Amino acid sequence: MDFYKRMKVACGRIPEGKVATYGQIALLCGKPRNARQVGYGLRCGLAGDVPAHRMVNARGVLSGAASFEVPGLQKMLLEKEGIQVMITDEGQVVDLKKYGWKNTLREAETLAVEFELLGI
Repeated sequence: MDFYKRMKVACGRIPEGKVATYGQIALLCGKPRNARQVGYGLRCGLAGDVPAHRMVNARGVLSGAASFEVPGLQKMLLEKEGIQVMITDEGQVVDLKKYGWKNTLREAETLAVEFELLGI
């Protein structure tokens, strides 16, 4: 369960107008091979109230449809934050070079300290 508590903290750090990948959050939580577990946690609400609409897959594809009750809600929320969503053969895609959260090593270290202080 500590993984999902870490997820809540890490996802809460994604700035408005940016997106993060499932793998990026898994890495920040200390489990670099657990990207699918991040998706599962978001879908089941195990991380609590987090900005799940800011999560995309490694190619920038909006893949969180199962987490949203209304079709197109993720796209709408991202566009409301100024993130352009393109329609491609892969589906609805965000340009990760432009909108991807580029967290720094310092932010990762700060998260690790916060996890330790929270005992998670």
